[in-house]
Amino acid sequence: MGDRAINRSGWSLDVRNPETIHNLMPLWRFFYDYYFRVQTDGWHHIPEEKVLLVGTHNGGLAAPDMVMCMYDWFRRFGTRRLIYGLMHPHVWKMNTGMAQLAEATGAIAAHPKMAIAAFQKNASVLVYPGGAQDVFRPHSQRHKINFAGRKGFIKLALREKVKIVPVISTGAHDTLFVLDDFYDFAKQLHQWGMPWLLNLDPQVFPIYFGLPWGISVGPLPNIPLPVQIKTRVCPPITFEQYGKKAARDRTYVDACYDLVVEQMQKQLDDLSSGN
Repeated sequence: MGDRAINRSGWSLDVRNPETIHNLMPLWRFFYDYYFRVQTDGWHHIPEEKVLLVGTHNGGLAAPDMVMCMYDWFRRFGTRRLIYGLMHPHVWKMNTGMAQLAEATGAIAAHPKMAIAAFQKNASVLVYPGGAQDVFRPHSQRHKINFAGRKGFIKLALREKVKIVPVISTGAHDTLFVLDDFYDFAKQLHQWGMPWLLNLDPQVFPIYFGLPWGISVGPLPNIPLPVQIKTRVCPPITFEQYGKKAARDRTYVDACYDLVVEQMQKQLDDLSSGN
């Protein structure tokens, strides 16, 4: 499967640019050391072989914990050890410039074929299954794992026979304060004739306090507050069965999903309590 022929939308794996990553490192370092004052641990848990890193999303569209995790990877492994991060296809439609910059640092469209192609290149893959529902979950749920019931990452790990390495964080959800998600109300307005911005279903419609808007209505970009972020790479999760047959077994997929959520929640409880 050739990189350029992976997806009819034109997404590919060959836009990753080590020079762009190198040029961004000083900026990332400033935010890492001085703005978010990141504390991290557990990176010794990452094995030498390719893995599926599964993270929790926090802090609105800025998702600063994700960016800080990327910086941690590159400062430890450089650009020689390949990693690709799955990014929502809407980004290519909403902001072409941002999408191109993300591609240069290793972002690929969140599509099974793209992830499989990355694994076939012996690369690791980073995914945030919760997506918009996770990144804009209410502030009262900031210490709860929320994957919105999405289990595609489990099927991917089973099919490709790779370990799952959880990546959790606290703090980033304090860089803005999400009051609640009013998507159901916004969806009703849409059905009555209110158009979606850029004609794209946002999947969430939060109201939050944050910079630069003060009060924001809808999933608008934000400037994160300078709150300390803590991240943790957790021990790998290995399942008893792998392969296409296991990935097609709904009961087994559900059990694997519950196991991952349970273990990640335990780790997040531990990290949020200061341990």
